[in-house]
Amino acid sequence: MQRRLISSGSSFEAVAGYSRAVVDGEWVFVSGCTGFDYAAGTISEDLGEQVHQTMRNIIHALEQAEAELKHVVRVHYYITDPGYWPKLAEVVGSYFAEARPAATCLVCGLVDERMKVEIEVTARRKAP
Repeated sequence: MQRRLISSGSSFEAVAGYSRAVVDGEWVFVSGCTGFDYAAGTISEDLGEQVHQTMRNIIHALEQAEAELKHVVRVHYYITDPGYWPKLAEVVGSYFAEARPAATCLVCGLVDERMKVEIEVTARRKAP
């Protein structure tokens, strides 16, 4: 199977030279996703809503790669404030209850001050 690139449609992908996701055989690598609602061009100030929107963006990328959350084997969480961890854990715990992927959370700055969270995942699809 050849490598396939998946785009979110953002012009920033071409500028920065990346794809929303890359499918390589059974593997799906989803770039860091944030709480932006790309259809509306907005981002909520609410942390919980940012996490839900981030997960919706990840689910959409996985669907385009013919994968699901249950296929996720690794997740990296990036938050801008350590105080965000309890809410992040509560929300993502409901999404990853079945997959229970290996996970890491880092506290760091993000490229837009409105962003409170960024999440990237790696999934392994079942062989056809």
